[in-house]
Amino acid sequence: MKVIICGAGQVGFNIARYLAQEDNEVTVVDQSAELTRKISDTLDVKAINGFASHPNVLAQAGAADADMLIAVTQADEVNMVACQVAHSLFDVTMKIARIRQQGYLEDKWANLYSRDHMPIDVVISPELEVARAVARRLRVPGAFDMISLVDDKVKMTGVRCGEDCPVVNTPLRQLTQLFPDLNVVIVGIVRDNTPIIPKADDHMLPGDEVYFVVDSNHIERAMAAFGHEETEARRMVIFGGGNIGEFLASEIETNHPSVNLKVIESDKKRAEHVARSLKRSVVLQGSVLDTEILEEANVASAEAVVAVTNDDETNILSSLLAKRMGSRRAITLINSETYLPLTPSLGIDVVVSPRNITVSTILQHVRKGRIHSVHTIRDGFGEIIEAEAMETSSLVGVPLKETDLPDNVLVGAIVRDGEVITPRSDTVVQVNDRVVLFAAAESVREVEKMFSVRLEYF
Repeated sequence: MKVIICGAGQVGFNIARYLAQEDNEVTVVDQSAELTRKISDTLDVKAINGFASHPNVLAQAGAADADMLIAVTQADEVNMVACQVAHSLFDVTMKIARIRQQGYLEDKWANLYSRDHMPIDVVISPELEVARAVARRLRVPGAFDMISLVDDKVKMTGVRCGEDCPVVNTPLRQLTQLFPDLNVVIVGIVRDNTPIIPKADDHMLPGDEVYFVVDSNHIERAMAAFGHEETEARRMVIFGGGNIGEFLASEIETNHPSVNLKVIESDKKRAEHVARSLKRSVVLQGSVLDTEILEEANVASAEAVVAVTNDDETNILSSLLAKRMGSRRAITLINSETYLPLTPSLGIDVVVSPRNITVSTILQHVRKGRIHSVHTIRDGFGEIIEAEAMETSSLVGVPLKETDLPDNVLVGAIVRDGEVITPRSDTVVQVNDRVVLFAAAESVREVEKMFSVRLEYF
């Protein structure tokens, strides 16, 4: 597949890295000579220095025979015009644009992106996606990551194993004997920042970060098995009233009306705007690093604080302050890769990375075959893939132990007629089953082929 990526920032770089690993023909366009030089030196991609929406630059990038254009520059207008030019002049089939300005995203203007006006096939709002990701993590207390799959029948969950975790030092093959009625499959372990694809004889150690796929009906029992029986937050404080904070507060008000919610925002005009837009939440104007403001927000009795200001250092320090004052859980937005390895030792419970969330959202529209959703796990570890089994798939009709699945691909769950099946070696995948797999980064392309349909492009 031939893909043009407009924008060589963090998101553009990571999408290019993922797609280049899978032998796609990738061209990256950016007006920064420094960024294009860095990406061409680091990745096996073609890099062009130029303005991404200019027709001559897109022509130079090979738009005439490109299958897809992904526009993730810093400017919404450049992303939108790049998609328009790609459609009108080069007839590019698939166009994806990242758009941040909320004025472009209101429902009443949705017709703007139709083929007759400004043809963008997929519009992605990072702020909205991050707010949704935080809300998902709040629904499963004790998890540092949570993704809903197959219409929420299955969840991929990440937990940390403490010293008192009941299943540490137990070979994975014995978990079925210990919990015979629990539909859970462990698909990944991260130990000392080193990712491990588990085998049956592997076991978990205190301090491990464990990713497992579980029947949504069994999530509370699964969390208890890992030593996590935290209750859902009833008192919560959001640090930062920007787009993410406002979206998240609105989501909580709509879907969790029993939650007592406060928002702290430093800018007076913004605080007034957020106070007008929310119905029940209390909005305080002040610094999230001011202990008097934190005391006024009653952070000490909050089950969770969510730090989503636009500054990483402020998010980290305010989270640590809140934990020190007595808050049980801190969810912290961090953009910089530099800080990510430090967070577990600091006591931050959940880290949210806008870059990873945006990349995951874009990738699920890039994948070929009958793939319904894709979610990246950590940075370069692998992907959780939800796919539909077709007649042409090599997985269909034979026991899993006889399939040609690579060693670093694990089947986490199968959903058939609404029922979740925990895969065993003798389980047979049938046509139209929804299959949830974990695939290491280097095997994603092979998984795509298994779920591809002849003569079908997307």
